[in-house]
Order: sequence, then structure tokens, then C-alpha cells
Amino acid sequence: MGEFLQSRRAGLRPEDVGLASYGERRRVAGLRREELAQLAGVSVSYYIRLEQGQSQNASDEVLAALARALRLTELERRHLFTLARPAAPAAARAPEVERARPGVRQLIDAMSDVPAVLLGRFGDVLAWNRLGHAFLAGHVDPSLAGRPGERPNKVRMLFLDAHMRELYADWPGKTRESVAYLRMLAARHADDPALAALVGDLCVRSPRFAQLWADHAIDECMAHVREYRHPVVGRMTLVQEVMRPDASDQLFLTWTAEPGSPSHAALQLLAAAVRDGSPLPRFSDSAPARS
Repeated sequence: MGEFLQSRRAGLRPEDVGLASYGERRRVAGLRREELAQLAGVSVSYYIRLEQGQSQNASDEVLAALARALRLTELERRHLFTLARPAAPAAARAPEVERARPGVRQLIDAMSDVPAVLLGRFGDVLAWNRLGHAFLAGHVDPSLAGRPGERPNKVRMLFLDAHMRELYADWPGKTRESVAYLRMLAARHADDPALAALVGDLCVRSPRFAQLWADHAIDECMAHVREYRHPVVGRMTLVQEVMRPDASDQLFLTWTAEPGSPSHAALQLLAAAVRDGSPLPRFSDSAPARS
């Protein structure tokens, strides 16, 4: 919580919150601790303890005051409360293996003309149909999605796989969104060893990920329209829909195009290539993505 408060404080200028700066040279980015404490109506010493993690019992009123002073969005406000009220550590036990429910797997397989992928809470591919595999990662062995411990991870591929780097036309924007969503999940699953392993690996191997992770930005995974550059059918503008089949933070993703559009024709062409069993080229054999 302290790191989140520091990051939001650093993003505010005195003039953003109605404080006069008088043009003085400031030694810190954003608001000073004493300025934020004044705006929130708490003592400076108490606020310092919050940032240093020495006060674990902040009241709802104090948290709400900090959220107002920091101009937090509603999503950021909920995130602050989650960070301040962490769930009790789970009893030590073997991590539960995430799986796709049989009904969800059948639904994915039945959607032959629409790319469909089911992701675990931290981006592991739990299931995909043939078109979803061909669209997202045709260079990866499709059977890996059914092997716990070997499953492709969409977040890891986004930062380390050259194919994924080229697939997203706005790769910088996609990486920001991906890390912001992972940051939000981290507040709910702070003690999960799988999350710690993923974040640690990417912080070491991808400077881009490490930079974004340090920003403490958060965001929800939502439906959106995005441009893709596929190695088989070229550029496509697709609508990604996001559904949550249960309360486990799994994500059911599909991609569609506007009927009659060039993107729709390209997606149909990719589906035909999948049905014919045509080999799917890749952008690079093994080169890592630029991070």
C-alpha cells in the first residue's frame, strides 16, 4: 500500500489539487508528504507511517480521505481499500491446479469460426480452440495448453516472444494494460507463489515489464477494439470480448470482426487455413521480443 500511495502522490502536482507552488524548486516529484497529509486531514507522522507500512489499521474514513486527496478513480479507490485490507494468508498447502470447466471447454471447441481462449488468473492458457491457437500463437505447440506446468502464459509471451511482439500493432499500449491488470490482481492474490514467480521472472528478463510494474498503475481487463498484425492474413481490426465464467478470475476471450469488413474476410481466411491444416508461419523462429 505504501508503494501505491507513493506512486499516486508522485503523479500529482501542487496545482492539480489547488496548492500554490510559487515556482520554488522542488526536490521530490509530485506532492510532498506533508501536502498530502494536509489535504487528507491526517497528521504528517501518521501518513509517513502509512507509506512505510507501519500502520496496518487505517480506518475507512482515512482511506476515503486519502483517495479524495489523491484524486483516485473509483477503480484505484477500490484497489487502495483492497491493499489496506489484505486477505488472511491461506494455510500452507499445494497450489491448486487451474483447469477449464468441461462446459467451458466444450463451448470453446464449438466456436469453430471465432478465436476463443480461456486464460487462468495470471495468464496461463487453460484452453483454446484451433482458431484461437492459430490467431494468438500458431507457432506454439497447441497441446501445451492441456499440460499443467508447461502451459503457455500470455503475459510472459507478450514480453518475451517475438511473435506476440509483432502481433499487437500497439504493443506498448497492450503491455501497459496487461501489467496494470496484473497489478490489480496482485492485491487480491498477494501470497500466490505462481504470481511471485511470474513477476520475478519478467522483472529480470524484461526491462519494459520492470518499468511498468514499478509504476503501480492498475486497470481492469475490458472489451476493446484493437489492431493486430497476423503473419498469415495481415492486419485485422478485431473486437475482443471478455467474459468471466466463474469467480476464479479466469478470463474467457473471443475476437470478432465487423461483418463484411476486410478484417472479417481476413479472419475467415485464417479459419479456412486452420480447417485445411495449412502450416502457420511465424514472425521469428526463436528471437526474443524487444523489451
